[in-house]
Amino acid sequence: MPKMTADYAHFLLQNVFLGTLKNESRTTKTIIEAVPADQAGYQPDACAKSANELLRHIAVADIFFLEATLNGVFNPSAVTIPADAGTPAAVAAWYEHSYARNFEALTKMSGEQLIKIVDFRGMFQQEAVLFLMFGLNHTIHHRGQLSTYLRPMGSKVPAIYGESYDSAQAKKAAQAQA
Repeated sequence: MPKMTADYAHFLLQNVFLGTLKNESRTTKTIIEAVPADQAGYQPDACAKSANELLRHIAVADIFFLEATLNGVFNPSAVTIPADAGTPAAVAAWYEHSYARNFEALTKMSGEQLIKIVDFRGMFQQEAVLFLMFGLNHTIHHRGQLSTYLRPMGSKVPAIYGESYDSAQAKKAAQAQA
């Protein structure tokens, strides 16, 4: 495979990745917010993460993948959720703020910055811009896990890619009252 050029990396970021990342971050925030605070300890199986562990993992990982791209270094321990963000709503607010700050910085990256090779724990190395999609795939995977926790916790599944059953029911109820 030919080496990625700075121009192509910049094109990918500006014309392919940014819009997708912005939309997906909104969906991620919605899923995190849907976790009922009084059910955050829910765990579908003893070997599964609790809802709280999973939502915090999603929020932190999504931010550190952005920061890996921005800084050219993969360092997951550099991102932590503040101790006072103890509820899903507080984590979602922290996530939204952190994501927006990093997203804004991403929009200003040069092609040269985007092609810097980043090492992923010695397992593989790739251009910084490609960590955006790697991180997005990671988030989508875990977000899917968390969305399956919602109904058993007594919550509703928000629209993710089109309507969910719950969002369709809410729409029907709103139309009936109008």
